[in-house]
Parts: sequence; structure tokens; C-alpha cells
Amino acid sequence: MTQELIDAVLDAGFNVIRIPVSWTNHIAPAPDYTITQSWMERVKEVVDYAYNKGAYVIVNVHHEDWNYPYYDNLERASAEMEAVWAQIAEVFQDYDEHLIFEGQNEPRKIGTPLEWNGGDAEGWEVVNQTNKVFINTVRAAGGSNPYRMLMIPGYAANCTVGIRHVEVPENDNRVIISVHAYEPYEFALKPDGRSAWNQDTTAIDNLMGDLQTLFIDKGIPVIIGEFGAMNRENESERSQWAAYYVGAAKKIGVPCIWWDNGLFQGDGERFGLFDRHTGTCVYPELLDALMQGTKK
Repeated sequence: MTQELIDAVLDAGFNVIRIPVSWTNHIAPAPDYTITQSWMERVKEVVDYAYNKGAYVIVNVHHEDWNYPYYDNLERASAEMEAVWAQIAEVFQDYDEHLIFEGQNEPRKIGTPLEWNGGDAEGWEVVNQTNKVFINTVRAAGGSNPYRMLMIPGYAANCTVGIRHVEVPENDNRVIISVHAYEPYEFALKPDGRSAWNQDTTAIDNLMGDLQTLFIDKGIPVIIGEFGAMNRENESERSQWAAYYVGAAKKIGVPCIWWDNGLFQGDGERFGLFDRHTGTCVYPELLDALMQGTKK
């Protein structure tokens, strides 16, 4: 991650960058859970690449191994959640509304049949409880933190079942719901899925309808913190899909953040958009479609 790469992304027309941060290997043991100073400094450096250019920046805790949503893990996870976010909030206390905190990424029961199907009552409740710890911790911190926009997910940031069980604080109007939605799944995310979109708007339309009914109509903001369609050597199909997806979200006032994981080939999730070594957009037609979607 370099200033040059961030400049290339912002120059391409994006105005928000989500920075996934894995803290696990940089946190000391209980009870203090002190974050390694060099790691915190590096996170701040990367945030500043975008923040100092006037972009909105989202910082989260990502791919952690301590916040699994089980009742017997709630006490420990809450303690670490509080300690970690208290430290992050202190470091960034003077940053204005262009810096957004996202409490968790996709808290879920990893390796179980419940991992991606929307969860269960235990999972929903524990995620809601740890979300509350995150919100209360940041709100109690100094500087801009009592007023900062905060993002919280439902179980696994799931866009079908999980979003129906998110608890939003009644007395805090600066909380954003974070949703991850790779729809339709067979085109966007399924490893052996189809390369043609087929103008299949049903899943996208249903998603936007749910987000509007569950949140937007109630005055609760939403950000689609991850979306994308895997490269299957089908840029034209992805471009048509992207323009429709972003346009549909724009109509209900929901920003979308492309999940650019830097992968272009191979057997993994191929969501790469920018070459991280050169800053070049590998799929200019897709990039143009994303930007056109925001103008609909």
C-alpha cells in the first residue's frame, strides 16, 4: 500500500476507501491487549494517504480470530473489543467525519454449517452485544469520537437473513449498517458460477428493497461495504452488471465499496481492479461502468 496507489484510486473517481486491518498478530495478551506501536503507526500512515486527500476512509477489524459469536466467547471478545477500539479511537480522536470506524467485518461461526447461511439466535445476539461494546467504547472516547459515524454488521454482514437481526441503538443517529452483498451469487461469487449476467436483476432488486424497508425508510443509513463480481474473463458482462447494481443502490442512497483484493487470476476470488504495483486499473470498462452507476 502506497501513496501512489491511493492517488491512482482517488484520481479514478472513487471518494471512499475501506481499509481492512487485521490486528490479531499485533495485539498483546490479556488483560491490556496492547496494540504494537509500529503496527498502529503503519495503519495511521495508510489512513493518512487517503484522509489527507479529502477522501472518506473506513477502518475496521478484519479477519480476526477472537470475536467468534458464541455465548462462551462473549466475555472475552467484549474485553478485547473494548481494549482494541479504545486504543484506535484515541489515536484517531482528532480526525473529522471523513474517518469512519467499522466495528467488525464478518463475525460468524467459522467452519460450521451456520457460517454463511445467516446464523442463529446465539450468533445474532452475540454479534449485537459486541457491536454495542464497540459503539459504547468509541462514544466514550475523546475528540470527535462521540460524533463519529460508526458502522456495524449483522451476523457475517449477511445480506439476506443476518440483516434482519441487527440491533440499532435508538439514541444514536450516527450508526451505519454494514452489508456485504455479492448478488446474484451464481454470477458474482460462486467459484464455479456462470460468466453471463443474463440481466438477472432479481437478487439485486430484492436486496435494495430489503435495505430500504429495513433501514433507509427508518432513517438508518447503510453502506454496502463489500460487493463485486469475480473475473471470469467477462468484463463486458461485469460492466453491465456493475452499472445496474450501483445505480440501484444509488436510487435508495446506499454507497457501494468494491472489494478489490488484488487477485486477477487463479482459483481464488478474483476481484482485483487496480494493479497494486503500477496503480493501473486493469478493467477500464468496468471502472467506467461503476462510475456511470453513481450518476443514475
